[in-house]
Amino acid sequence: MWGGASRPPLFRFRASYILSGVPRIFLLSPANCSGRRAKILLSDRAQFELARRLRGPQGVAVGEAFAFISGLYFKGKLAYALEFARPPEPDLPLTASGVLVITPNAGLRPVETAVTVEALKRFATVDIAANDPKYRTPLLASARTLAEETGPETEVVLLGSIASAKYVDVLLEVFGERLLFPIDFVGRGDMSRGGLMLRAARSGEELSYAPVKGAVRHGPRPPRLAPIRGIMTAFRKE
Repeated sequence: MWGGASRPPLFRFRASYILSGVPRIFLLSPANCSGRRAKILLSDRAQFELARRLRGPQGVAVGEAFAFISGLYFKGKLAYALEFARPPEPDLPLTASGVLVITPNAGLRPVETAVTVEALKRFATVDIAANDPKYRTPLLASARTLAEETGPETEVVLLGSIASAKYVDVLLEVFGERLLFPIDFVGRGDMSRGGLMLRAARSGEELSYAPVKGAVRHGPRPPRLAPIRGIMTAFRKE
């Protein structure tokens, strides 16, 4: 079901991890593994390169699979998190690159962790709901392990909807006031968040964060982002 860690060209890690400043890791909300694009990726008839590699013995990185399934939103989260992550120790088992994704039934996993067709099909069978033990139990366990592994000085940034109890309630239980989110997410939809993060990753200008606990989770919709030619291709595989 799960393979070892792999680092395909999609993942552009920084040459150095943390030289100064507060350590910071990112938690990414998952892609919908029961939707149309997931079915395209999982089709036995699919002949594009990612689908062929997914069917192979090594599988593909879960971040790469989710970037295809979710499109702009996940691509934005992934590009942004890989650009700005500052893991305390890059070789720790769970922290790895400093970018982890919430999965439907396996808790938090580094985005470079390899998954197979069988793993993605299992994802599609689990309801992502805070009261579903198939989702909640492994997420809670891996979050606690991550908290112990990184220590209290590491900031934890959620790149996902803070209006959704299915992510926030479980993570707040473990991280409390350490759990942060980008302030500019308030009022934006998924696609707007994705575009915002792609722009930030491209410019190298990190967004500002605030604690999720006690935050205003809804607000007025901000102005539309100005289009940037080629923004979707800026972070493709090299």
